[in-house]
Amino acid sequence: MGTDDKIANKAEELKGRAKENVGDLTDDRDLQAEGRADQTEGNLKQAGEKVKDAGKKIKDAFS
Repeated sequence: MGTDDKIANKAEELKGRAKENVGDLTDDRDLQAEGRADQTEGNLKQAGEKVKDAGKKIKDAFS
């Protein structure tokens, strides 16, 4: 997982958290949902990168 990817994925998660919090404060259900979706997308991307990293480590162990 490259550093740029880590930063971008974490930024997406944090952006989602901020949107959800603003949605909570303003009682904007659409913004809350959009924030949760952004968080989920960021988390899924992070998980995908971790799987790729694990696969690379396994491959390297057998090389």
